[in-house]
Amino acid sequence: MAKIRSVRSDSRRRSFAVATARGVFEFPWSQLEAVPSSADPVVEATPDPELGGEGFSYRLESGAEGTVHLDHVLRFVHDPDYQRKELVYSLTNKSRDALAVSGRTKRGLARQLGTSPAQIARLLNPANSRKSVDQMVRLLAALGRRVELRVRESRRGRVAEGD
Repeated sequence: MAKIRSVRSDSRRRSFAVATARGVFEFPWSQLEAVPSSADPVVEATPDPELGGEGFSYRLESGAEGTVHLDHVLRFVHDPDYQRKELVYSLTNKSRDALAVSGRTKRGLARQLGTSPAQIARLLNPANSRKSVDQMVRLLAALGRRVELRVRESRRGRVAEGD
């Protein structure tokens, strides 16, 4: 997971500029619980060490505070890498559920897929994000599941080219 390097509040754009190693992402104030205003501006915004740098905290002049996790920012900006990791995580959980009810063994799956039991364990590990969608689809097929992929417009609407 990327870490937040810095956070800057931009009152003109009514958003935060969240800088990570992968770039700067704009996160609008409208997504916050404690929404800043001209009467109650942001006085401090910093990466939060309690979140391991994977989130930031902000404080308003009134004393109201809030915290935003980097996952929320990446989901909002439709980060492609984040979307891939979310998909792989979801497929992993479906695979674990399917294995639990199938009565199959990891060794049997490994033989069917032509791989090792250790690789099956890696594929079933939700913390492992270094696996492909293709591997997960093959695993689910071996477990008697069919994967249907649906592409739809996001709730925010279309993203303009260059955004």
